[in-house]
Amino acid sequence: MEIARSLQNVPSSYIREILSAASDPSVISLAGGLPDPDTFPIELMRSTFEGLCDKPEVFQYGTTAGYAPLLDFLSDYYQLLSNHSAVVCTGSQQGLDLVARAYINPGDTVVMEAPSYLGAMQVFGLVGANIVTVSQVASGPNLEQLEACFKINAPKMFYAVPDFHNPTGVCWTLETRQKVAELCIQYNVAFIEDAPYRELRFTGEALPMVSTFCPDHSIVFRSFSKIASPGLRIGVVTGKKSYIEPIIKIKQGADLHSSIPMQAALLGLLKHDDFDAHLESVKEIYKARYQTLFEALEAKLPESCTLNSVDGGMFIWVGIPSCDTFELAKVLLSKGVAVVPSPVFYPEANEQPSALRLNFTNSTPEELVKAVDVLANVLSEHQ
Repeated sequence: MEIARSLQNVPSSYIREILSAASDPSVISLAGGLPDPDTFPIELMRSTFEGLCDKPEVFQYGTTAGYAPLLDFLSDYYQLLSNHSAVVCTGSQQGLDLVARAYINPGDTVVMEAPSYLGAMQVFGLVGANIVTVSQVASGPNLEQLEACFKINAPKMFYAVPDFHNPTGVCWTLETRQKVAELCIQYNVAFIEDAPYRELRFTGEALPMVSTFCPDHSIVFRSFSKIASPGLRIGVVTGKKSYIEPIIKIKQGADLHSSIPMQAALLGLLKHDDFDAHLESVKEIYKARYQTLFEALEAKLPESCTLNSVDGGMFIWVGIPSCDTFELAKVLLSKGVAVVPSPVFYPEANEQPSALRLNFTNSTPEELVKAVDVLANVLSEHQ
């Protein structure tokens, strides 16, 4: 049976392929955005999981929007406006898929930064979106390009990761957040704010979300994969009720609802007295690993390479001299180090700047230093 044309046009995920190769325990993987399993708050969830056996109601079908006690908690936790609501999804990735299917017709224009999150490009590609990109600078998207893009293309939505961007780690400035919100209101563009790394800030003060400045022109994705556990597969989508209701309709047809026991487990974790301390501990671990990786890169990479510091998240973006980055990644993998080459983060991979995305959250400090040694040697040989 022939697969759908929309799927025929979507290339295989390089991330999926390289993660498969990197599953070899002898490989140091800086490729995936994986949290360290040692940080999973299993002990904090133990009593909740055991208590689920006394709650048969959570093993029954539930409402599509989500487990009511969790929704009530999240409404207060995120201080949702009175005209806003939430829907719980099987990871925020499902939320992205549901929004795309609810709102994008083939040919509708979606704006993204370049580079951008690979998973979002795949989702928008599957629904036939016309993806238009604007370049990224140290403060966030190039605002002049963004306004020109809004004027010329009349896009339906602008998707972005303002806090510790995947793949570059850039965190938008306050001024950029305010200006993007202003432009979205002015040109009637929905801002799709993906915030999976927001809680992983380990330096500086948190900035308001972009959606704070354009609440009725925004849909927000939040994830618990990075601060709790990816295996829970729980994310939440929030926005004004008229935005959320179509998403609930699509989700009902997709899977009826996300796992109720997992939602109940997440609620128990978020309400646990020690959850805030757990989150602080995770941030300290990741901060130390980031510093180890960044200092090793600064000390050992050839001068022709560039890298920018980050204040949180999971990634460092390393600019390298022009080369075939896929071939470079294959060479590194043959030497026991997995990385992700830059072209996969662009809708059009040809003639993009050469760079590598490096993850620092799922390797020990010793592994990070060893990986940099391999990377530096291979880059020197290539030059």
